Amino acid sequence: METLPLWSAFLVSLVTLFGYMDYMFGSPMINRPIVLAPLVGLALGDMETGIVMGAALELVFMGVVTIGSATPPDTVTGSVMGTALAMMTGQGVEIALALALPIAMLTQSLKITVNTVRATRMPKAMELAQKGDHKAMARLHWFLFSWMAIPMMLVTFLSVLMGVDAVEAAIAMIPKVVLDGIAVSAKILPAVGFALLLKLLWNKDIKVFFYLGFLIATLFKLSILGIALLGAIIAIVLTERSSSNNTSNHNDSQEDDGEVVIYE
Repeated sequence: METLPLWSAFLVSLVTLFGYMDYMFGSPMINRPIVLAPLVGLALGDMETGIVMGAALELVFMGVVTIGSATPPDTVTGSVMGTALAMMTGQGVEIALALALPIAMLTQSLKITVNTVRATRMPKAMELAQKGDHKAMARLHWFLFSWMAIPMMLVTFLSVLMGVDAVEAAIAMIPKVVLDGIAVSAKILPAVGFALLLKLLWNKDIKVFFYLGFLIATLFKLSILGIALLGAIIAIVLTERSSSNNTSNHNDSQEDDGEVVIYE
């Protein structure tokens, strides 16, 4: 079997590096699967498939965000390696979904280890901050970033370069019933992604709109785009009404403070 060229594996590892650069530039969301998977497709000569896989993986990882000290699954490496391995085996979106989440969970452990080691340099960073040495702080910042980026690039590079035969052989050994199960679970995973996102957003003020969208989709067979546009219109109307009420209340408060009563 023909192995993946070194150059292609290197390009895929650069996509991993690009994903981690998100943290260095104020989080412009370049670490999302919908961005990274098409780049993997471009590196492997099939951007169309990369776009399809990116959209599917984004549904799974949509609710995965870093909040405080929480360390969620590594969406960068999971998306890149899941897409690359699935494309190399030619098994499609189902395998990408099945591979991405376990890979993201495994590399999450590696990230925790690396972050623990990087934390040992915090006293040095505090010392530089107290001295006001901004240039040295910037150098330390980039240096510690390399501690995370380089190991993840190596993991991606070696896995993509050496994992083609192993992955195809493993998939060939999997019974058809298991592959069918993977296909079914792949259809469920996007719902899990939406559930994670909804868990962050859910409150008593918006739940009625969730049920409204579900009702419209079920009864009137309205597309996701149509429901999204309807939701955007409702959000705009409610925002404008809220802004108008706040302005009105503010004006009333000012009038009450300087109220003059005239008796005829």
